[in-house]
Amino acid sequence: MKRPLTTPKLDAPILKTHQLSLPFGAESPAPEEVSRSERSLRQTAAAREVRVPISVEETTDRMAAALALYLPPGKTLELRLTNNHYSMISVRRKSDGYRLRLHQMFVGAEPRIVRALARYVVHNDRRASTLLGEYIEQNQHIIRQQARRPRRLTLRTAGKYHDLQGIFDRLNGDRFGGSLDARITWGPVTSRRQRRRSIKMGSFAVEDRIIRIHPALDQSCVPDYFVAWIVFHEMLHGKHEVRRENGRRRFHTPAFLAEERMFPDYERACAWEKANLDRLLRPFGG
Repeated sequence: MKRPLTTPKLDAPILKTHQLSLPFGAESPAPEEVSRSERSLRQTAAAREVRVPISVEETTDRMAAALALYLPPGKTLELRLTNNHYSMISVRRKSDGYRLRLHQMFVGAEPRIVRALARYVVHNDRRASTLLGEYIEQNQHIIRQQARRPRRLTLRTAGKYHDLQGIFDRLNGDRFGGSLDARITWGPVTSRRQRRRSIKMGSFAVEDRIIRIHPALDQSCVPDYFVAWIVFHEMLHGKHEVRRENGRRRFHTPAFLAEERMFPDYERACAWEKANLDRLLRPFGG
C-alpha cells in the first residue's frame, strides 16, 4: 500500500496494558499475606497484558518519518514496503520528491542504515549503495524465510504484428537447447500522448521467471529480428546469474555480453535501434 508522507506518527502506542487495583476502602492485607498477595497480583496483571500488533500502515508511516529526517526540504516521499524476493530497493525520483519501494527487512534498521537509504534515494550515493548491499547480504535469511504467494498473471503473447511465444520457442530451441524455463508476455498498454524520454524494451522478473516486452515493439515498422534480439537479451537474464562486485550487483557480466554478441542479427539489431530509437519513443496506438 502506498503511503504518501504526512505528519510523522512517532507516538502511536504499541502496547496496551490492563491494570488491576484494589477497591477503595478495602482492608489492608495481613503482613504474612503481603508477599503472597503481591505475587498473585503480578501474575494476574501479566496474564491480562495485551499486545496490539502494529499495522502495515503504521509501520510504513514510521519508516517514512525516519527517512524524512534526511530528505531535502520541500521534497515528498511515497513509501511502499514490500516482500519482493528480488528487488530490495526501487527508487523513482521526481521533481517534487521520491517514490520508494523498500523491502521490509529495512524496518527497524539502525540509524546509519536509514541515513544510507536516504543518501541513496536522494543522491544515488555510491558509498551508501555499498553499505546497503552489505546490509542486504547480511539479511538474506529474511528473504528465504518468506512464504511467497503465487501471483495470477494473464499472459498476452500474440501481438498485432509479432508473436512473442513463437519467437521465444524458436530461440529456446536454437540457442538454449529448449532448457530455459520462463514465460513471456507483452507489457501493459498505457495511453500516452506525449513523447517518452526513455523506454525499457524488456525485463526479466527472476522471482516469477516472467519476460515482459514493451508493447511499443509491436508495430509494423519494428522488424522481427529486432524483437527477437530483445527477447534473447531477456532470456539470457534467465541463464546468467547476477554477480556482486564492490558491493554492487552486476547484471551484464562479461559472459552475458559475450553470449549476447553471438545472436545472429546482433550487429543489425544494434544498428536498427540506433537509427530508430526516436520512433520507439513516440506515442503509438497499441
